[in-house]
Amino acid sequence: MPESDTGAPPRLVLVTAAALAVALAVAVAVFALTQRSSSDTAGPLPLVPVPAPAAGSPGCTTLLAAVPTELTSNGTSLKVRTLADPAPPATVAWGTDDPLVLRCGLNRPPELTPTAALRLVNKVQWLQVPGEGASTWYVVDREVYAALTVPDSAGTGPLQQISDTIAAKLAPRPLRFS
Repeated sequence: MPESDTGAPPRLVLVTAAALAVALAVAVAVFALTQRSSSDTAGPLPLVPVPAPAAGSPGCTTLLAAVPTELTSNGTSLKVRTLADPAPPATVAWGTDDPLVLRCGLNRPPELTPTAALRLVNKVQWLQVPGEGASTWYVVDREVYAALTVPDSAGTGPLQQISDTIAAKLAPRPLRFS
């Protein structure tokens, strides 16, 4: 018995159209994943310079030589990021989308007062200065002032890892308020 003409496309056309739709969806997914992994290797990070009069000090040299090449934030490994020229002195960054930035040799933070709330993290005293989308944590009990800017999306791991490095490499000093 011959097939009646129902007006529907032939079966071969339907199968081909479905296969093309699946192939297109796979191609879009592969493209999206490829774009995501290429953004993980973002180019150099431009940073605004800030006054760091002690950036060339022995304390900063010691600290920066000892910082880890990777930090762990919320279970994700953040690798050291190349800084764009001209790079600020005594500065290191990790991660791509919301990088963490460590600066050494800074001036005493004006927020450091005798009544400032300090936090002790792995034997290092920090002063937290909240900002929009990130907090900057100042090391206040060592020979040089350093600051770690941490995005709100990061966990506590990076602060703990940097604290361990500071505690191992720089001796504690009394707080200075002037």
